[in-house]
Amino acid sequence: MSNTFLATSDHWRNRYLLMRHGHSQANQQALIVSSPERGIDAFGLSETGEQQLASIVDTWPWPVPTRVVHSDFLRTTQTAARVANAFELAMTPDKRLRERFFGELEGGSDARYPDVWALDAESAEHGTHKVEAVGAVAARMMAVLEEWERKAEGETILIVSHGDPLQILLTALKGRPLTQHREQPALLPASITQVGMP
Repeated sequence: MSNTFLATSDHWRNRYLLMRHGHSQANQQALIVSSPERGIDAFGLSETGEQQLASIVDTWPWPVPTRVVHSDFLRTTQTAARVANAFELAMTPDKRLRERFFGELEGGSDARYPDVWALDAESAEHGTHKVEAVGAVAARMMAVLEEWERKAEGETILIVSHGDPLQILLTALKGRPLTQHREQPALLPASITQVGMP
C-alpha cells in the first residue's frame, strides 16, 4: 500500500476533516460493536454524544465542509447527519469507513482492546481472534482519500469514521509503520483532525 503521494501537504488537492463519531451507546456500555450486523441499526449516539454534536455544530471552528462522507454504522451516520444538516449538505455513506472488525471479541467488553493493540505492535497483519488486520484497515481507509483526491479538487470533505480506523489512517498518512498506530494520540469522541491542503 502506497501513501507517499499523501505524505506531504503540497500534494493534496482537497482538505479533509477526519472526525470520530460522538460518544456512543457502545462507549457508554463499554462494549465492542464492530460488526455491520450490530452496528448499522443499533448502538447510536448516547445522550452525551448528542450534546457533543450540538455544541460542535453551534461553535464550529473548522473550515466549513463541502461534502460529508461517513461510515454506515448508526453512530457515525447520526454524527454525520448533525453536521450535514447544519450546513445543508448531502451525505455519502462509504462502507470502507466502517469500524475495524474485532472478530471473536465482537459484543464483548472493550477492556479487550489493549490485548489486540499489543499484538498490533508486533505485526500489522495479524488476525488473532479473527480481528481485521491493521494493514487491511489502512488500505481501505487510504482508498477513500485516494478516490476523493482523484475526483475532486479544492473541497473540504468531512470524513466521519471510528477511533481505530482513523488512528491507523493518520499513522499511514505520516508514513510511519502501522505497528505504531497506538502511538498516535487517542482520538476523543466527536474530535476532528484536519489534514490535506491548508
